[in-house]
Amino acid sequence: MAQENHDPVVVSENGQGPYQQTVRVGKHCLIADEPVAMGGNDAGPAPFDFLLASLGSCTSITLRMYAERKELALAGVSVELTHDRVDVEGGGKIDRISRLIRLDGDLTPEQRSRLLAIANKCPMYRCLQSDIRIDSLLADPDAESAAD
Repeated sequence: MAQENHDPVVVSENGQGPYQQTVRVGKHCLIADEPVAMGGNDAGPAPFDFLLASLGSCTSITLRMYAERKELALAGVSVELTHDRVDVEGGGKIDRISRLIRLDGDLTPEQRSRLLAIANKCPMYRCLQSDIRIDSLLADPDAESAAD
């Protein structure tokens, strides 16, 4: 499930609206946009929606893999996520993601508790909880025009 040595995710404006983007992930093509209230056309999920979808899908997949390995009676998983900004003591705000995990199946309280602990070990959860380094570079415009 961890993403290593894969093709890059490429996001670019597509000219279909003021903020609409085409997101290319390997053979998949998705649309990102801002809601109408933010000046977009709501043609696709907003960037934070994709972030929440990443955490939710990673959580669900991790729980399914664990349940299969441990032969647990997990009949279904659903993850509901929201994002907001909350005030912190001393002033300022921080981002908060709320994640509600529904586990269906004949599970003991101990198994349910263990599955919650496993959810907090999924790769996306660990990434979002860690110190993240993002290296941003500008592409060389001379190299781009030479490729045309």
